[in-house]
Amino acid sequence: MIPLPPQPACGGCAKPSTFCVCDRVVVHDDVRTRVLVLQHPQEPDVTLGTAPLLRASLPRQVKVEVGLSWASLADALGEPAEPARWGVLYPMSLRKPLPPEQAERPYIVLDRHGDPRPPDAEPLLGVVALDGTWSQGKTLWWRNAWLLKLQRVVLRPREPGIYGRLRQEPRREHVSTLEAVADALVGNGESSVVRDDLRRLMRTMVQRARDAKAASAQRRRRLDD
Repeated sequence: MIPLPPQPACGGCAKPSTFCVCDRVVVHDDVRTRVLVLQHPQEPDVTLGTAPLLRASLPRQVKVEVGLSWASLADALGEPAEPARWGVLYPMSLRKPLPPEQAERPYIVLDRHGDPRPPDAEPLLGVVALDGTWSQGKTLWWRNAWLLKLQRVVLRPREPGIYGRLRQEPRREHVSTLEAVADALVGNGESSVVRDDLRRLMRTMVQRARDAKAASAQRRRRLDD
């Protein structure tokens, strides 16, 4: 993580003013897939969190709910919902091992029994992402049994995580919420342009955060001299 002194947050991207990325946000109103982000209330790295970037880029599609448990998908969404038409991004606790021919695919949707859905199945109406550390993600998973009623979306990222050394992930397929959602959107039939724009926005945030940290360190050194 990048430690930075407290700074006023931008009202648009929710990032500290020194690395606001509003100038790089590309809004995609034509995305059909809904996105529900369940965010752990103690998610610590709010400075570098990616949920605000998703909400800025997909304001019509993304809803962020902060908490530990909800009664159902409809309760979390605040509207009626069809659990069978939604998927949850969670790579662990699969009901059965993936078939060898499926294991390395970049995107696969499993039904409630753990079997791959047929290729001609209807696209998902939406995806649920668990936002927080991996320990916090597990907490959200186990506290919301209704997630088992959803399809399971399993990803095999094609590229290294954008955080790099800023956040150590336990496995290669464990990437940020934004990266996972971006891959899931393309897998569900959305344009790859959406993925490219989201990833570009996150890379800009990470680089500007590094630059802000370096500038802060340089100022401290000048004051110490």
